[in-house]
Amino acid sequence: MEKAINRQQILLQHLNPSPPSSSEQNYNSALSASACLAGDSAAYQRTNVFGDDVVIVAAYRTALCKSKRGGFKDTYPDDLLAPVLRALIEKTNLNPSEVGDIVVGTVLAPGSQRVSECRMAAFYAGFPETVPIRTVNRQCSSGLQAVADVAAAIKAGFYDIGIGAGLESMTANPMAWEGSVNPRVKQMEQAQNCLLPMGITSENVAHRFGVTRQEQDQAAVESHRKAVAATASGKFKDEIIPVLTKIVDPKTGDEKPVTISVDDGIRPKTSVSDLAKLKPVFKKDGSTTAGNSSQVSDGAGAVLLMKRSVAMHKGLPVLGVFRTFTAVGVDPAINGGGPAVAIPAAVKAAGLELDDIDLFEINEAFASQFVYCHKKLGLDLLKINVNGGAMAIGHPLGATGKSMPKMIIYWRCTHTITSM
Repeated sequence: MEKAINRQQILLQHLNPSPPSSSEQNYNSALSASACLAGDSAAYQRTNVFGDDVVIVAAYRTALCKSKRGGFKDTYPDDLLAPVLRALIEKTNLNPSEVGDIVVGTVLAPGSQRVSECRMAAFYAGFPETVPIRTVNRQCSSGLQAVADVAAAIKAGFYDIGIGAGLESMTANPMAWEGSVNPRVKQMEQAQNCLLPMGITSENVAHRFGVTRQEQDQAAVESHRKAVAATASGKFKDEIIPVLTKIVDPKTGDEKPVTISVDDGIRPKTSVSDLAKLKPVFKKDGSTTAGNSSQVSDGAGAVLLMKRSVAMHKGLPVLGVFRTFTAVGVDPAINGGGPAVAIPAAVKAAGLELDDIDLFEINEAFASQFVYCHKKLGLDLLKINVNGGAMAIGHPLGATGKSMPKMIIYWRCTHTITSM
């Protein structure tokens, strides 16, 4: 009984932190909140005042397109980022000069080049030169890291409004190692494992944790099925910003103007029987195929965050409250298993339990790691990636977490916890 009462107190505190000032006295609630029991180590202290909550007020993305052959194959990276940055200020009527910083998650492009492209995109979008911008690279979690960095800066009081964004053109910047490899790497297995192709790490997860080919193919089918349903019902319509761009005929060089507003990698007719015909890609006797892996994609997304008090003053809707964030390290040979470690850590940091969570978004880089993570955590499949995931929609590395949420946990559909 005591544990149940404690859980209720924590849940109420998340739902209704007490407003501290007279400016927020119009906020009425019948709920009575209590202090969080997460302890001093909690990343988000429940003693923080209501108006200091970091909230998400807007989030937009481009469509996600297959690299080298999809709708954005002839689109410059800065022309992917600019439309979503512009949408944030136009749709919220925000004065762009109020933005304290723009942080962009990106992976494959050379750092100095990509940050210049991002600054160019900010100018195209209408931001003045007084608004700074930087990039961050935490591989497939770069987009989430950008949001977390902005949330932390707002919480620290560095500024009140910021943008966390993500950008990747896997057409312009394919995955490749540049330069030579330090021969010292041969002296340490863990260091060698850092060089493993991601597909091999997928095979390692499947082998080590007993994930079958059938389970992987079924997970891929479900991802496409849910993405098809979400697209047909218009669930992505409001979040996707149409991008006016061009398609170049590779044979004639002729340019055709197009507007891209729909994800082009979703396959409505995907079936287990069809996927079973595909051969393994990374290992002769393996189980990872092109059909049960994520697509290489082009796309961008952006999230506008601010203090709740600022959002209330501006009359902007609160789409979510950024509660906490966790990044963990795992064996690089099985790095796809990271969510199985990070999710419990993030939930604990918020003073919650897995059963408190209504929705999970777990990256679908490979079906093997998706299946392993949800089985390891004992999660209800009806709560995970309810609108499909990266196997269907795509996985633009740096933009995952904006354009396609990665390991984001939604609690009561309004509170956001992130993990990596």
